[in-house]
Amino acid sequence: MRKLLVGLLLLLLSLAGCNAGEPDAKTITIMTHDSFDVSEDVIAAFEEAADARVVVLPAGDAGAALNQAILAGDDPLADVFYGIDNSFLGRALDAGLFIPYESPLLAAIPDEFKLDSTNQLLPVDYGDVCLNYDRDYFADNSLPLPKSLADLTDPAYERLLVVENPATSSPGLAFLVATVANFGESGSYTYLDYWESLRNNGLLVTNDWNEAYYGNFSVAGDGLRPLVVSYATSPPAEVIFADPPTETAPSGALTAPGMCFRQVEFVGILKGTKNEPLARKLIDFLLDQQFQEDLPLRMFVFPVNPNAALPAVFEQWATVPADPATLSPAIIDANRDRWIQEWTETVLR
Repeated sequence: MRKLLVGLLLLLLSLAGCNAGEPDAKTITIMTHDSFDVSEDVIAAFEEAADARVVVLPAGDAGAALNQAILAGDDPLADVFYGIDNSFLGRALDAGLFIPYESPLLAAIPDEFKLDSTNQLLPVDYGDVCLNYDRDYFADNSLPLPKSLADLTDPAYERLLVVENPATSSPGLAFLVATVANFGESGSYTYLDYWESLRNNGLLVTNDWNEAYYGNFSVAGDGLRPLVVSYATSPPAEVIFADPPTETAPSGALTAPGMCFRQVEFVGILKGTKNEPLARKLIDFLLDQQFQEDLPLRMFVFPVNPNAALPAVFEQWATVPADPATLSPAIIDANRDRWIQEWTETVLR
């Protein structure tokens, strides 16, 4: 069975690679989530400079990709892993999958993003999972915007919110963690009490972000819900992809203290790679200015390198929360599965 799996993955590698480099150039493989996206000219710049060929191996969402990397063990399916976020950081480090590497580019990156002191996983981008709202709906109905997560339990917002299932969705999990950070697990009103209140207020749950945003959010289609769990970068995306074109974002992000959860994504060199020197060069490239400036308009995340310039549409419409909800990767890792189970019993029963 394992031989068959490896054979299929090798076939995927051959199909997923970017075409560049000389035929005898060394190949470097990045295992990543399905949302990974980079401009061809940016990849080509690295390939030319390193005399290498970059192959991208998409492997599902971040959790599924990490599972595959863990199953492969000391016989890795790639050289570099891109896209583990702080929700799975502890699990990834406990699995012992990575080679420490202190890239010289780390010196430019703010300490707030450096969550692994061993430098097995280096920060590469970040984004904030927030509540997004339909500007026209709230204006047309003279409805004040929620100023806290607690406000969402008010009858004024009944049947207005759609969220993603944390068991099957990365933003859904991030929002669940934000509620734990806000309401805690003890006392007179816990995070489970909060979710019970949301359920009683007409909460809608979907399996993934696409279904929530494009199927139920009133901005993005025929949806009826003007509040959705999405990203602080969704408003500039709405401007960029608007048809017909628009210069005004139809949605906004609610970024009051504690209402968002910051996801930091990491990149690391997989143990067992035969290309460690080249993998180090690739890590340096991913943290450097050219790749970092490509991130916003390709994956709609923020660069961790502060020297990277942001596109004008991000400067105008993307808001960086000043005080997002946070929990340490160790706490998340120790409790994630239990939180999801408790959430399921409370919300979906």
